[in-house]
Amino acid sequence: MPAATMGEPEVPGVARVRVPERSVRHDLRAVKIVLHRELIRFWRDKLRMVSGLIQPVLWLLVMGTGLSNLLARGGGSDRGVDLKTFIFPGVCAMSVMFTAMFSAGSIVWDREFGFLREMLVAPVSRSAIVVGKCLGGALVATVQGTVIVALAGLAGVPYDPLLLLELLGLMFIGAFALTGFGVMMAARITSMQSFFGLMQMAMMPMLFLSGALYPLNGLPAWLAVLTRFNPLTYAVDPLRRAVFAHLDVSPALQRTFNPGVTWNGWVVPVWLEIVLVLAMGFGLMGVAILEFRRVD
Repeated sequence: MPAATMGEPEVPGVARVRVPERSVRHDLRAVKIVLHRELIRFWRDKLRMVSGLIQPVLWLLVMGTGLSNLLARGGGSDRGVDLKTFIFPGVCAMSVMFTAMFSAGSIVWDREFGFLREMLVAPVSRSAIVVGKCLGGALVATVQGTVIVALAGLAGVPYDPLLLLELLGLMFIGAFALTGFGVMMAARITSMQSFFGLMQMAMMPMLFLSGALYPLNGLPAWLAVLTRFNPLTYAVDPLRRAVFAHLDVSPALQRTFNPGVTWNGWVVPVWLEIVLVLAMGFGLMGVAILEFRRVD
């Protein structure tokens, strides 16, 4: 009796499809692919690269110069700190904030065009997709922020290699937390208009309550409380403290322009601010992972 009749019948023309089992190696490869895709999309979109720099450059060079002029006319030119130097850390944070949010918004774009569904049905965990998205968005935002860092000399900030590396590291940490926030919001939003409307509503209060444009000391009580509950405050303050640590200014000017973040009179150390930003980033990324596991 032929072998085909002794066992299960063979179906001609049908090929077996083997789906690889999920593993840590496949998940790490998925993280790398998603991250690499973010870099490719950023590099090919030259308009996005240019438009993402316009607003921070305007704040630094145009508004900073104009307000410095006003300060000089009002008799503040002898205070020893240029306003452009003061707002430079805030502009660095602003540059990564907008780029990180735009990277997170690409999830909504992928959903509208069906690419996200193809990613979700891939034989990898959805957490790998979220991790790759957060790391890719943070890296892209930091790469874009290097252009602002390169303008440090125009703001009176010294080109100290250690300072520049410190700024880039702090910008990456802040961008990671902001990308996690954007990915969490984009997990359930289905239209680009809704996403960017919501992000605009969230980003502008975060920016103005972060101390990016004014010192955090001497504020009214209600405003001081809002700044302490703003996550972006703890991303901007380490940048400013790193810049002022490399400036030759008097202790009085340090207290005026670089007071730090205080909790009931206690100055929060930089290491704790970095831990808070990282904790917020990982927490928001964890929420985004839970949201993506519920997405059909």
